[in-house]
Amino acid sequence: MKKRSIVFAVIIGFSAAVQSQENVPIKMTFPKPAFTGTPVSVKPYVHLDPYPPHIPRPPIFVPVGCDTLLSQGCKVTSSDPDPIIGELSYVTDGVKEYDMANYVELSPKLQWIQIDLGEEKEIHAVCIWHSGGGEVQRVYRDVICQISSDPKFADGVATVFNNDHDNSAGLGKDKEYIETHFGRPFAVDAVKGRYVRCYSRGNTSNEMNHYLEVEVFGRQNEREQKAEADNAEVRRKKAEEAQ
Repeated sequence: MKKRSIVFAVIIGFSAAVQSQENVPIKMTFPKPAFTGTPVSVKPYVHLDPYPPHIPRPPIFVPVGCDTLLSQGCKVTSSDPDPIIGELSYVTDGVKEYDMANYVELSPKLQWIQIDLGEEKEIHAVCIWHSGGGEVQRVYRDVICQISSDPKFADGVATVFNNDHDNSAGLGKDKEYIETHFGRPFAVDAVKGRYVRCYSRGNTSNEMNHYLEVEVFGRQNEREQKAEADNAEVRRKKAEEAQ
């Protein structure tokens, strides 16, 4: 009997370990493609990502509990505090459809937007929408994403994406890509930080910088997890009482 108990305990422990290591895909919703302007294609070049722009990229898998959308409704600041078009709040308002009333246009040259998550979070993925894609293909230059708990990004900065191939912004690693309504999702290796800063330096159509939406996914802190679990339990009890 004792041996059976030990074996049973080992099986339970193994099952719990497997469950804790389970990965789930981040569920992203995509807007409809925007069709504006004269058809113009970006010719392939050595620093351009060859991934087909007309299909979504493979889903990003993260550990269970790390797929929460953290950024919606969060405060946004920028190196250009007075956008030419739109409001900075559009970046995290959840509206991704390409429309004059939905996107932000910043001044030329290197500019950034910065999302304040409210407190330090564990970040596992980011997706950036600069524009809605469409008939006029665009490549946004010097797309860089950094994470830090310092609002001035002077300390503890982690660069999680950058395609500054010519080092004009002082960084460079990832391929440039054609902007589409699928945005540019990329995985983040559980980096902890409160602020997410995204850079760009114009695009292949003009010198302006645009943002439709930026989504940040990751793990809630323990307080938020407990509150969500408590709310789920309340909903479960109410559903049982209603039956």
